[in-house]
Amino acid sequence: MRVLHFYKTYYPDTWGGIEQVIRQMCRSTSRLGVHNEVLTLTRDKARPELEIEGHTVHRAALDFEIASTGFSVDAVRKLARLARDADVIHYHFPWPFMDLAHFMARIDKPSVVTYHSDIVRQKNLLRVYGPLKRRFLGSVDAVVASSPNYMASSDVLQRFEHKTSVIPFGLDKTTYPTPSEQVKARWRAQCGERFFLFVGVLRYYKGLHILLDAMANVDYPVVIVGAGPIERELKAHAQRLGLTHVQFIGAVNEEDKAALLELSYAMVFPSHLRSEAFGISLLEGAMYGKPMISSEIGTGTTYINIDQDTGLVVPPDDPVALGAAMRQLWEHPEQAAAMGRRAEARYWQLFTAEKMAEDYHALYRELLARPR
Repeated sequence: MRVLHFYKTYYPDTWGGIEQVIRQMCRSTSRLGVHNEVLTLTRDKARPELEIEGHTVHRAALDFEIASTGFSVDAVRKLARLARDADVIHYHFPWPFMDLAHFMARIDKPSVVTYHSDIVRQKNLLRVYGPLKRRFLGSVDAVVASSPNYMASSDVLQRFEHKTSVIPFGLDKTTYPTPSEQVKARWRAQCGERFFLFVGVLRYYKGLHILLDAMANVDYPVVIVGAGPIERELKAHAQRLGLTHVQFIGAVNEEDKAALLELSYAMVFPSHLRSEAFGISLLEGAMYGKPMISSEIGTGTTYINIDQDTGLVVPPDDPVALGAAMRQLWEHPEQAAAMGRRAEARYWQLFTAEKMAEDYHALYRELLARPR
C-alpha cells in the first residue's frame, strides 16, 4: 500500500507538532507494510528528494505566502504526478492552498484528511476561503479528528460528522534518544533539580504571556524550550516583569529535549486558543510520566490531561488560576508524582504510535475496499 502525505511544512525545514505527527505516522505505519511519501514546500532552491527514517520526502518550491498559507505551482504538478502511483492521498488540514491543489491536480484516489485544527485567527481569510473548504472536505472520503473533545467542539467537524472518525495522535518513545549522564548533568546544573517545563514553538496561541504573568506572583523555576515568531516579545515581557526564575532555552536538539523532559518536575502548557488542537509536547510530558497543567479550550489538551487525575486543568487566559495550579503541584510532590504515573499509564493505553498506526492502517484498507 502506498500513501502520499501532503502538508505545507515538514522535516528538515521545520520541526513543529504537525511535522512530528506525520513523522510518527510514516514510521509506525511502515511497520504494517505501508510505503509512505511526503510532499511539502520548501525555500531550498536545490529541493533534493530526501529519505527520512524510511520514507521519501518530495519538496516543491514555495512561490509566496499569504496569511501563513504557502502557494506553489510546482506543488500542484508534483501532487498530480505522485498521486498516480499512490493508493491513498493523506491530507493534513488546515492549509487552504492544499484544498485548491486537490482540485487543480484532479485527484481521484481514496483520500483522507487529518483535521489538525480549525482556522481560528484569520477571520477575514476564512470568510473568503469558506466555500472552498466546505467543497474540499465534502469531496474527500474520510475526515479524522485527533480527539473526541475536538470532534464535539468543532462546528466544521459537526458538519461532516457522517464521514468523521476519531484517531488520537500517538508517539513512539523508542524514537526519542536516551540522554547521556553528561547531558543530564549539564542541564541539571543549569536548570536545577526541580523545575516546570514548557516545550513548543513560541506562537501567539501558546499562552506563554499568561504563564509569565502568573510567574510575577510565584517564584518557581520555569524552563521554556523552543523558538518562534514571538520569542523577542516574550523575553521583553519577562524583563518588564523582572522574572529572574524563568529561563528561555531556545531550540534544542532531540537529546537535550529528552533530557529536559526526563529531569523536569511537571509540564506547564498554557495554550489558551483553539489553534492548539492537541498538544504534542503535552503528550510528550505524559509519555515521560510528568504531571501536567493545561487549560480547558475544548480540544485534545483535555483529552491528554484529565483534571485531578493526570494533572490540573485551569480556565484559559487566567494567570491567577495557572499560578495556583503550579503552587498545588509544587507543594504536594506525592500528589504530583501520582498524577505523573497515571499520565504515563494513559499514554500507554491511548496514545502510542503503534495504536495510531493500526487505526490509520485499518482506515486506509477500508477506503481501498470501497467502490469508487
